[in-house]
Amino acid sequence: MIIGQDVFLRPITEKDVDSIYMGLQNEEIMYMTGTRNIFTKDQIREALNRFSEDSTRHDFAICLVENSQIIGDLAIMEIDLDNKKAMFRIALHSIENCGKGYGAEAVQLTQKFTFEELQLNRLELQVYSHNIRGMKSYEKVGFKKEGILRQSLYMNDKYSDEIIMSILRDEYMELKKNY
Repeated sequence: MIIGQDVFLRPITEKDVDSIYMGLQNEEIMYMTGTRNIFTKDQIREALNRFSEDSTRHDFAICLVENSQIIGDLAIMEIDLDNKKAMFRIALHSIENCGKGYGAEAVQLTQKFTFEELQLNRLELQVYSHNIRGMKSYEKVGFKKEGILRQSLYMNDKYSDEIIMSILRDEYMELKKNY
């Protein structure tokens, strides 16, 4: 478990399926993450079982410190130990929990795990250009824009760019002094 001030990360389990399922029913969350498919609870359960056996990823539930309620999930994936890098994704399961700093704190806890526990050098993510709140949150915790895949998503009758962002270990260590 990785504990912060308002949220903590714990390994994701089968008991988290209902919360993940509910998040995947929300059109705004699906749009922000570029998710098109509707998943059944059984499909989510099967995916979690596959993920738990994958040595190149760590999946976490994001929970509130005050009551242990799950409010989202995240994954550090495609861990490449040779090149000391990984990919990252995060999703809050309810729009009501957005804008409260929970996502930013969860990302900071992820950075701590990535750079201090896994000893990686690079953490990368992709965010769609229509997800302004997400981009601002990532920048707030040290991610830098690296590139743009122009008009890579067509959803809701419009194109969005895919923004590639990353943070390096040295940048994290410098930011950590201010946390």
